[in-house]
Amino acid sequence: MTYLDPDSEGSLEANTIRLFEEIGWKSTDCYHETFGANSTLGRETSEQVVLERRLRQAIENFNPGITPLAIDLAVEELTKDRSVLSSVRANQETFKLLRDGVKVQVRRDDDQENVELIRIVDWNNPANNDFFLASQLWISGDYGRKRADLVGFVNGIPFLFVELKASHRSLENAFKYNLSDYRSTVPQIFWHNALIILSNGSKSRIGSMTAGWEHFAEWKKINDEGEEGIVSLDTMIRGVCEPCRLLDLVENFTLYSEAEGETAKLIAKNHQFLGVNNAIEATEEIKANRGKLGVFWHTQGSGKSYSMVFFSQKVLRKLPGNWTFLIVTDREDLDGQIYRNFASTGAVLEDETSIRAQSAEHLKKLLNSEDHRYLFTLIQKFRTDDGKPYPKLSDRSDIIVITDEAHRSQYDAFALNMRNALPNAAFIGFTGTPLMAGEERTKQVFGDYVSIYNFKQSIDDGNTVPLYYENRIPELQLTNPNLTEDMAEIIDSAELDEDQQKTLERDFAREYQLITREDRLDRIAQDLVAHFVGRGVLAKAMVISIDKATTVRMYDKVQKYWKAALLRLQTECAGADPADKPVIKPNYLSTDEDRRVAVDSIRVARRIAAQPALAKYRPVEYLPGPTVGNDDAALLKAAGDIGTTIFHPVGTAKMGRATDAMAVVDERLRLIGLERLRVVDASVMPTITSGNTNAPTTMIAEKGAAMIREDAHA
Repeated sequence: MTYLDPDSEGSLEANTIRLFEEIGWKSTDCYHETFGANSTLGRETSEQVVLERRLRQAIENFNPGITPLAIDLAVEELTKDRSVLSSVRANQETFKLLRDGVKVQVRRDDDQENVELIRIVDWNNPANNDFFLASQLWISGDYGRKRADLVGFVNGIPFLFVELKASHRSLENAFKYNLSDYRSTVPQIFWHNALIILSNGSKSRIGSMTAGWEHFAEWKKINDEGEEGIVSLDTMIRGVCEPCRLLDLVENFTLYSEAEGETAKLIAKNHQFLGVNNAIEATEEIKANRGKLGVFWHTQGSGKSYSMVFFSQKVLRKLPGNWTFLIVTDREDLDGQIYRNFASTGAVLEDETSIRAQSAEHLKKLLNSEDHRYLFTLIQKFRTDDGKPYPKLSDRSDIIVITDEAHRSQYDAFALNMRNALPNAAFIGFTGTPLMAGEERTKQVFGDYVSIYNFKQSIDDGNTVPLYYENRIPELQLTNPNLTEDMAEIIDSAELDEDQQKTLERDFAREYQLITREDRLDRIAQDLVAHFVGRGVLAKAMVISIDKATTVRMYDKVQKYWKAALLRLQTECAGADPADKPVIKPNYLSTDEDRRVAVDSIRVARRIAAQPALAKYRPVEYLPGPTVGNDDAALLKAAGDIGTTIFHPVGTAKMGRATDAMAVVDERLRLIGLERLRVVDASVMPTITSGNTNAPTTMIAEKGAAMIREDAHA
């Protein structure tokens, strides 16, 4: 019998396998797997990542009467080579096939073509699926052979990738080195991947195949938000990999977000998964709660807007009905921002102008005469003059109103109007801050809390940075010593009458003069400038003043003292000893030579991108688009939009072996006298690799440098 050190990776793997078996998975040690006929898993070679034997059986089970030809076509579509795509594009393509089914064209007995939709996963009945865990699974790729700790297959599809380290090993290193090596060496294991788990036993994190380390998150709770959060592998496996939860997480809590030419795969975090499912339960009880789905309080920075998408998408997929979601905000910029969040994830496919209500009549038309899944409007559209009742817009009972920052005063003022306009609709309020005393009308419309993820929880989970308070300028001599209590009473009061308003204005006027007096604002401005000049790190600041007029005054004062501080520092620097002077990096594109090189570099990058030999790396996607002309002015603007940092001309930020590429390219460019080409950003020249981290780095670097040399000499 082999002894396993309790702190070793082997012991952790054995315990993990035991956990999977307890929640319904079958497992096999594949270290000595055989291939070919009568093989252990049915694989012909170790390059195959889909277990076709299990996949075919699942397809046959879920699609009664299916023909062998249809099965063959579905398997072929799922297992085809996707190396010409970036890994995330391949993953997005297979995800749609797994979630929605595979369409295959077959010929019927009457010789007519027929399109059949083949189900791969039974999402509604998890127990009908095959959950299989392979340990020590060998996988081969074009660039080497790897042995994965644990790979979880659902109906033969590799959904889970689990990387384990000994308890004394850094979990972050498992991401930086082990996972990165898998991504570049055997990328095909991630083409179908649903999620990745990293663990050293005491710490565990979950993330998507595109997530950076900062987006790998802990999973602390299993069933309910009220549980005590526990960071453990046991909680992770039971909370994520139990068949019902796993299929729910994959089907309803997975998004692909398109932003700035990049695609990111997003998986819900623990608080989003639990919170949205609470809201789904409330929606299932829509008649019992009379459409009051609740207040969804998740603190700012915790992904509240994505929770809206998860909620609405799950309702559309899992709850019967012709649902329409009306997203209501109280600011024009916020309205556009939320639309873009929905559009970037593919939830909304319609043009913004066609689904943003411009008036009450327009909203009425959109709700009743047109078929839309999502509509967007401002709360101000529910305003009436002289207290007149708001007209009814729709009697439909399958409308769900989603409001952002539902507790703000505008919602209190117009809540009744919303109810009158949509008497049979359901309402759910999303907010980043808790309801305060005096906001009872919000509860009357939306109900009580349906989910809570507060500021402290978000800080503990690393989703929100800590907030520290420092009282820097406390000197205020007030005749009213009870300012704090008075202000609290004002905040807590709802709808002041005329006499109260006059009293407020009279009492507050004296304190306002003290708060905004000139010498006090000067001292605050000086303190702000001194603080940020002396911090030693780049940072942002937000100055909140008592009113707009004071805000403008503060801006002018900060500008005044900031210029004075810069002049003082420049004078000190000019008179300093040369050895003590800081090295100041010149501004990007600040000289005619920099501008000329940047423009020429983009032209070179475009010509390189057109080379057939590089077509598989899809470089054109990252170059200035066809609407950007080839004249100097247009390309210079494109170069200025790129950024301010000097990068190497190969996509070093996106490559598994970046340092190798940098060294090769540096040397090639030095030899041919084109060192200055490094002024091009990684999203322009680098498109030789286009984020394809499995590209043979050194080969691509050499090919790119050779093409640069040939182009320069042409």
